[in-house]
Amino acid sequence: MNIESLKLVYFSPTATTKKILEGISRGISAGHAEHCELTLPDSCTVEALEAHADLTLIGAPVYAGRIPAVAAERISRLRAANGPVVVVVIYGNRAYEDALLELSGLAEQLGFRPVAGGAFIGEHSFSNTETPIAVGRPDREDLLMAEAFGDTIRRKLASAGSFADLPALQVPGNIPLKERPVLPAASPVTKEDLCTKCGDCVFLCPTAAISLNDVLTTDEQACIHCCACVKGCPLQARIVEDERIRKITQWLSTNFQQRREPETFFAI
Repeated sequence: MNIESLKLVYFSPTATTKKILEGISRGISAGHAEHCELTLPDSCTVEALEAHADLTLIGAPVYAGRIPAVAAERISRLRAANGPVVVVVIYGNRAYEDALLELSGLAEQLGFRPVAGGAFIGEHSFSNTETPIAVGRPDREDLLMAEAFGDTIRRKLASAGSFADLPALQVPGNIPLKERPVLPAASPVTKEDLCTKCGDCVFLCPTAAISLNDVLTTDEQACIHCCACVKGCPLQARIVEDERIRKITQWLSTNFQQRREPETFFAI
């Protein structure tokens, strides 16, 4: 099977998932690659959710060992055409636990045939200058590995026979999936002395939790702690002050500094 067209589908609040899928796409070297970003509430039209490409790549970040519920819900809107899919998760250097198995299972439920999967590393959403976690990742080495993964997929698909003869993709994880942790009702806050009310954080929020009228307000119940507003603020006016989140961040920074490397899996 030759790959002439790709569809990249991803939920990527801080752009790490997008970067990895673009790296894989470069390795596959298809003639055409269409993007369907599901990060924002109404980011893809009905037409864009049709999966008619030769190969689909689906990517999502890992939050506490699972893919975010909002990402799973938006990915579930895909209209699959029983074609091959590559599933990819990006985690913040701790562990991806059941996330890749969850995404692979979701893709199967949608009618896709998972032919390959990967777990890559991205800078943790909670990472900051005081408590760094996988800073700068995916870095050049990660992106080269993503391209090599894509090249291997291309070569394997080119020599593969019927998809009906392929074994099921085997990836790490457990069934039943681990329970989603109950996140604290908290959100980043605004340093009013630095904020110019530019509205960037409002646009970046994947759950529309931030609103701007005379003042900037955040719905703590809707916040998923992706920290897109923190990392995307041009004046560093959004910060995390919640003590529970700060303790988690300190624990992650203290215990997960050793560099982890991408893992890839193939059914082809």
